Amino acid sequence: MITKFSVLYVGQIELENIGRDGTPADARWYPNERFAEAYFTARDIAQTMDDLGYYCLWMAEHHFQREGYEVIPNLILLSTWLATQTRRLKFGCAFNILPMWHPVRLAEDYAMADILTGGRVIFGIGRGYHTREVESFGAPMLDNEANRELFEEQYEIVVKCFNEESWSHRGKHYVIPPEVPYRGYTLREITCVPRPLRRPVETWMPIASGKTIDFMARHNIKAMVTLNGEKIFDQVARAYQAACARAGYPKALGEDMCWGVGVYLADSVEEAIRRLEPAHDERYKWFAPFGFVRYADEQGRPWGTPGAPARVPTLREGVEQKAWLVGPPSRVIETIREFEARYPGLDQLMIHWAEGLPPREFKTQLEWFAREVMPAFQYR
Repeated sequence: MITKFSVLYVGQIELENIGRDGTPADARWYPNERFAEAYFTARDIAQTMDDLGYYCLWMAEHHFQREGYEVIPNLILLSTWLATQTRRLKFGCAFNILPMWHPVRLAEDYAMADILTGGRVIFGIGRGYHTREVESFGAPMLDNEANRELFEEQYEIVVKCFNEESWSHRGKHYVIPPEVPYRGYTLREITCVPRPLRRPVETWMPIASGKTIDFMARHNIKAMVTLNGEKIFDQVARAYQAACARAGYPKALGEDMCWGVGVYLADSVEEAIRRLEPAHDERYKWFAPFGFVRYADEQGRPWGTPGAPARVPTLREGVEQKAWLVGPPSRVIETIREFEARYPGLDQLMIHWAEGLPPREFKTQLEWFAREVMPAFQYR
């Protein structure tokens, strides 16, 4: 049953002149003072969510984004501060991009956050997708296999940091510790100080490919699936369940998954589309070139493959795909119940904050959703 309701905020500032015919994404270039807005917007939304009974505010790590769409470079730092501004709300890392970190530093930072917040920061990892970011940090992105290889070795080190009293690692990219003299002996192992108090560490990843699913299943990592059409979501959910079973972690369909959707409440579907469409189109101006159109045609073929559509989607198409739930609360409740019935293990829904939607308007949406949608699932 779906009982946990969360939000994904990728860290956009309040954008002006939005929409399909608005300012081109690559033409946006904001001064440094504007980027600070995002951190206090995150605080305000977090406090609203905390008061309304939401479960988690997920945020995204990104770098160098003068365009203003994603301006949070350190999720653990921001989450630790936000925990001091709220009471119960959790904060999810969606995601710490491992190739841009030293794995020991990431493990130490997360352990500190776990201790200081009383377990309110949720760990998440990803491989990245921006060449500007990953390659600028000296890690591979254009070479997908090299990126995957580095990422998997880094995660192996993170797990050792979290779980082993003392350890060593000898791999292709890291030798930890080096065999150097230290206080009269040769260093052969180290201890990560501190380690998280809550172990094993709950870990999340986005599902992006079949190889990713197999890796996640082997390590019992939980899966986030965001703004996928219903056919793609179904394919992913079944593939994840099957991979987990092969790895020795049997799960109900939808278990250990977070279903991310766009939501906009209004008195009618048409009114919702009219109000949301500019922000929806602004999102895809930025994200579509990265391949973030995860819809399928009637034959189940993903958009962008031969024979299927290959274009920037409209909001109406997103509504048809059930990636965007819009209109009266009763209609949104009905669709959530459909997914709940199909995926008996699914317990988490995450609302994607459409880039371009002003914070004040999104806050109103959160209040309406908490008042008229969430009770249908939390009190039964």
